[in-house]
Amino acid sequence: MRTILLLILSIKCLFSFAQNNELKCSKSDTLVIIEKNSEKGFYHDYILFIPKETPFNKKTYLLVEPNNTGRTTDSIEVHKKYAIDLASISSVGNNVSTMLKIPLLVPIFPRPAKQELIYTHALDRDVMLEKSPELKRLDLQLLAIINDAKIVLNKMNIQVDSKVFMSGFSASATFTNRFSFIHPEAIKALAIGGFNGELMLPQKDINGTKLNYPLGLNDFTVLFDKKFDIASFKQITQFIYMGELDENDAVQFDDAYSEHERQIINNYLGREVQVRYLKCQELYLEKNIFPLFENYENVGHWTTSEINFAVIKFFFNQMK
Repeated sequence: MRTILLLILSIKCLFSFAQNNELKCSKSDTLVIIEKNSEKGFYHDYILFIPKETPFNKKTYLLVEPNNTGRTTDSIEVHKKYAIDLASISSVGNNVSTMLKIPLLVPIFPRPAKQELIYTHALDRDVMLEKSPELKRLDLQLLAIINDAKIVLNKMNIQVDSKVFMSGFSASATFTNRFSFIHPEAIKALAIGGFNGELMLPQKDINGTKLNYPLGLNDFTVLFDKKFDIASFKQITQFIYMGELDENDAVQFDDAYSEHERQIINNYLGREVQVRYLKCQELYLEKNIFPLFENYENVGHWTTSEINFAVIKFFFNQMK
């Protein structure tokens, strides 16, 4: 079992991970929890996982994977525990980070039981309409976290590119997909899987039916006070995968989608996950958006060593 050095830091602290210029790389896996800082635009702690042998003073990439607890709870300690596991043990992102020797960022966003329809970990519409400081515009909070992490990493002598890698599975894949529409300029490449077969669509309507966020672009300008940057979105290299046996379907549940959204998805994209996935591929290609789409036989709502290796290889190719 790997040994992980756990540090809990205030962002106000100066932290240098490599004071000695002769030190070329980290000697052990390190997990750093950085405290929230509302003055900098984020109301929640976040995690940095730095795998051993991460090089110093050499340009690399920061990998971002949104946290996904899998259930609601008002205990932030529960969300923190799941986020730590994701960062250090059980995620595609951790596999990528460990194998490619790049830092991994995981936010510790809540998913409150008292507001169970606000699906923070999927960045749903309710999140975007929320006005409380802690939950308002989690996309902007994540951007602020990323910017802060770059400063922290720089103090560790770990230099990361201005654009990030993003990964996600299940709800965190949905978060990543939606985040990529809102802030495409921030992302170099992304890899997502297990997302109910339903992707946000690069269009305002389907068969005359308007597609508001998170289904499409109809009210994008109203919500985000800017136009969808299609040029930047097309520059993101994307790897999108599903297991052929994956029937995990958040579409049919009220915390993930409203009844109106559910009807649109079922009527125009399909009531079955795999049918929906094929329809989304078709609509992306029609808009000249060309992710690498993959299906995996005998795989349900989980990942395998084959999938993990494919994602690692995908991000490795983006580092060249």
